[in-house]
Amino acid sequence: MKKISKYKVDRGLFITLILFAIISVATVYSAQSLLPSYMHDLAIRQAIWYIVGFIIAYFIMFIGNEYIYRNIWVLYGLGVASLVALLLFAEPINDARCWFSIPGIGTIQPSEFMKIILIITLGTMIHNFNTNYTDPTVEEEFQFLIKVGIVVAIPSLLTFLQPDTGVVLIYLLITAIMLFISGIRYRWFLIAIGILLAFVGIVLAIYFINTDLFIDIFGTSFFLRVDRLLDWSNKSGFQLENGLSAIGSAGLFGNGFNQTPLYFPEPQTDFVFATFASNFGFIGSVFLLSLIAFFDIRLIFIAIRSSSNVNKYVIAGIVGMLIYQQLQNIGMTFGLMPITGITLPFISYGGSSLLSYMIMAGIFFNISNEQMRYAN
Repeated sequence: MKKISKYKVDRGLFITLILFAIISVATVYSAQSLLPSYMHDLAIRQAIWYIVGFIIAYFIMFIGNEYIYRNIWVLYGLGVASLVALLLFAEPINDARCWFSIPGIGTIQPSEFMKIILIITLGTMIHNFNTNYTDPTVEEEFQFLIKVGIVVAIPSLLTFLQPDTGVVLIYLLITAIMLFISGIRYRWFLIAIGILLAFVGIVLAIYFINTDLFIDIFGTSFFLRVDRLLDWSNKSGFQLENGLSAIGSAGLFGNGFNQTPLYFPEPQTDFVFATFASNFGFIGSVFLLSLIAFFDIRLIFIAIRSSSNVNKYVIAGIVGMLIYQQLQNIGMTFGLMPITGITLPFISYGGSSLLSYMIMAGIFFNISNEQMRYAN
């Protein structure tokens, strides 16, 4: 048997990440032409974030997943503390307290790191529950779900108050996916769906019947968020219309690198796919979508082959989160989904989000490495 290095990585995933980095930096550079002059260093910043991200991924491989799993409750506590500190001390940016401003570095968004912390926390909780209760009763499952609910509710409430509804939806989606594959009784999902539909029905009824009462109960901020969510289907708005026009004018091969023909807001984050598609056209878009699909499928196969259940749960949460964000971001670019500010993983500009994804990269590199640690 030939021993495989502890730091050997899955070649397919590594090459895909390198291509993501090149596409991301190039697209952010192209987006700079649509942005104010003080933002014309974003491509350099994104390249630096990627370099730091690969270093972090290597560090995660150095310490190993087991160390992270053992200390996840410490990380969970730090994550919650950072969300509380945001509400108490962070300066508002665009009427939201989502970021810490650090001189010389930029902004840090703790909720991005809370996503991966929550995935690992839930993965260890599910694994421990299934290990301790091989044939749990309904009462034991209910008690477990209450604990999960509390763990998820704390960061969800703190993030909602920032306000950042999009990230809260990701928290809830991660939880639903990981519980679905955990093996618990499906009746709990039917009950949860029923409660959710009843709650949404009551909220919408108040929204449509009495706007003033809705604002009195839920506040102006939540009213504006619901109003924006419900209004997306008319496909109106400067950002969406210009983004669609830029994509539609690209043709088969695009307008050319750094040749985005129209201005639309947030070309480096929310509408980064529109920037890329306008530059590289249908062929480039198909290439990027193929890379994304390959990356997700590769992760799914790594989860299937893993002998560790906790690794399966963690990858399930990661893949579920990535697919949701990919569909949401690209879908809203075409008017198929509401514009919620969800970024495209590994492509959109953003230090916090990119570093959180590279932490995930270190984790699934460790998992894939376990499968090829020894080879004939």
